[in-house]
Amino acid sequence: MQKLKIYQADAFTENLFGGNPAALVPLEKNFLPDEVMQNIAAENNLAETAFIIPTDKGFHLRWFTPSIEVRLCGHATLATAHILYDQLGYDKPEIIFETLSGDLRVKKTGSGYEMDFPADFSVPENNVSDLVSRILGFTPLEIRRGKDDVMAVVSSEQQVENLKPDFGPLKHLNARGLIVTAKGGEVDFVSRCFFPEIGIEEDPVTGSAHTLMTPYWSEKLGKNVLKAIQISKRRGHLTCTLAGNRVLLSGNAVTYLKGEIFV
Repeated sequence: MQKLKIYQADAFTENLFGGNPAALVPLEKNFLPDEVMQNIAAENNLAETAFIIPTDKGFHLRWFTPSIEVRLCGHATLATAHILYDQLGYDKPEIIFETLSGDLRVKKTGSGYEMDFPADFSVPENNVSDLVSRILGFTPLEIRRGKDDVMAVVSSEQQVENLKPDFGPLKHLNARGLIVTAKGGEVDFVSRCFFPEIGIEEDPVTGSAHTLMTPYWSEKLGKNVLKAIQISKRRGHLTCTLAGNRVLLSGNAVTYLKGEIFV
């Protein structure tokens, strides 16, 4: 039996119990067997549990939901960077994470962090119009598809806020999940994100979804720097910058937990 350190932080928030919680298990040399890491993530029952090992560049980073390993996760990357700086003594100006989505860079910027992610440029999706309308209970203005998700654009922030999706039809979407977004009132755009097929009915704050929404809203609003809120119950606040084929996501994080697990 091994004794491992575990940390938990709330990402994309300045307030404890806000944003999106993620766990981090730092490892010394090698990853645990995939089955063990998946079981730890299921036991934690958070949207994501991250695992890291040191590399010559920085760290190899992997993310697990309670049911699967994922290709890209924003909030757990932010939480991992925060724990490295806040709890584990990391003192360089930038962290390079080697991931399934390539190298991801995170910089400390004052009290927060800036993550450099690949942009996800969506395309019109006409094949699931009826299905998305059934899920939402109304017809959206536009439906688009990215690498992992389907995105529905609706007419108002209130529609996003009041949404009560039908999760049954979501399994037929042939995507990680459904992002619902609208132009915001106090910010540039708002969203909610639903991923029941990977064990998360509604994700509190989804960094990776903003790599899809940022190029879309940047073109629609004619600006490259945008403020966003994911209007889940916990609320998440992001600054999103479109920089060519990259999206820079900025936000804060708060440490919640430090402990040990036995596996």
